[in-house]
Amino acid sequence: MAEYDKEKIVECIFNPDVSVVLAELENGGKEQSYLAEKIGVSEGEIKNRLAYLAECGLVKIESTVYSVDTEKLAKIMEGDENYENVMDGLTKLDSYLN
Repeated sequence: MAEYDKEKIVECIFNPDVSVVLAELENGGKEQSYLAEKIGVSEGEIKNRLAYLAECGLVKIESTVYSVDTEKLAKIMEGDENYENVMDGLTKLDSYLN
């Protein structure tokens, strides 16, 4: 993965709406329309909010299906002890929301 602004990545990940989307994607790809409905925004807004994470390769977009590269996400977070347990946090968030 090329060099990206880690602080910006972390800021994106911990945006409340993006966190909900990432929790949804943890279990596999989801349609853009489903994600938009889940957080109450337009489909275009989903694309905008995930744009930087997609540019970094953390979120993959194939047509209208979004997925997350959990290995890349974990690797970024493992390098920063303050965010070491981000995947556990996303899992807990996901279980809370569902």
